[in-house]
Amino acid sequence: MGTTLRTLIFDIGGGIQNDKKFQAIQTGGPSGGCLTTDELDVPIDYDSLIAHGSMMGSGGAIVMDEDNCMVDVAKFYMQFICDESCGKCSQCRIGTKRLLEIMTRITDGKGTMEDLDKLEALSQSIKVGALCGLGQTAANPILSTLSKFHDVYIRHIVDKKCDAGVCKKLISYHIDPNKCRKCSLCARNCPVGAITGVVGKEAFVIDEKKCIKCGTCMAGCHFNAIYKE
Repeated sequence: MGTTLRTLIFDIGGGIQNDKKFQAIQTGGPSGGCLTTDELDVPIDYDSLIAHGSMMGSGGAIVMDEDNCMVDVAKFYMQFICDESCGKCSQCRIGTKRLLEIMTRITDGKGTMEDLDKLEALSQSIKVGALCGLGQTAANPILSTLSKFHDVYIRHIVDKKCDAGVCKKLISYHIDPNKCRKCSLCARNCPVGAITGVVGKEAFVIDEKKCIKCGTCMAGCHFNAIYKE
């Protein structure tokens, strides 16, 4: 008690793996909130964490770096909460499912600006109306990321982009013709036959309509000729 989040992450935990940039820490379990760089010096205790939109909860903490999409993180926790809801009260039983549907629309590139207002209103309604602790804290991941990573939501909705490259519906894979060695390894590894070209003669290309965005091609390319955006 009283140890700061900064000390927990960078001293006790040894910092971010591979020197990645710290993005957020989620405390208290699936219904805890996400805290950012501005809150690294918050002491770990019940009142301080609650005051900043998170909680002590189960005592767990998960650190997210620059490769995590905070919209996807909030959706992931909402999936868990939907599964865990006992179903007794409609706010939690139905409300969390509606939240998950909206979050899925956003990560699929089908979200609208009105969805952000719906997320906020529905989250507050569930928070007030749910009967137990699970329902009352269910919307914390969404409320905290909406507040602290609003620009990331906007990017998903307006620009249809996931800068972390996590939301599959919003990313695409490409082959740089200047780097392609025309070896066909990517085409041979592709599970859906979405890559075509002529060995030794023609640079390979990815058919975006067939691509399932599994990343197998990029992981297997020895020449860093494949990238995602």
